[in-house]
Parts: sequence; C-alpha cells; structure tokens
Amino acid sequence: MKVSVDQDKCCAAGHCALAAPEVFDQREEDGTVVLLDARPPLELRDSVAEASFLCPAAAIAVED
Repeated sequence: MKVSVDQDKCCAAGHCALAAPEVFDQREEDGTVVLLDARPPLELRDSVAEASFLCPAAAIAVED
C-alpha cells in the first residue's frame, strides 16, 4: 500500500489524523495534513481507507 497526500487540497479538517494517527498528523501552525508513513503496514489498511474516505477535500490517495 502506498499513501500520498496533496497538502494544497487539504482543508485541515483533521479526520485523517483521528482515523489513522500512525500515518497522518497535522501541522500545528495551520492544521494541514502531514504524512508520517507513505508505506504503512497492511494491518493499517482499514484505518487508512477510512481516513481517505472521510477527507472532505479528497486530499488523500491510496494505492495498493
């Protein structure tokens, strides 16, 4: 699994960091998404998929 984010699209809602805190965080100054692990382990697949689904700006891309 490969994860990428588009920080320019991010609206700082924070759903990603709540759904998959091992993979996503937010910048303190503006809340923009920070990708912590571009190749997370497969056991995090469900939480990463949830983060992507919940993102209101569609700023998260997940590839198998």
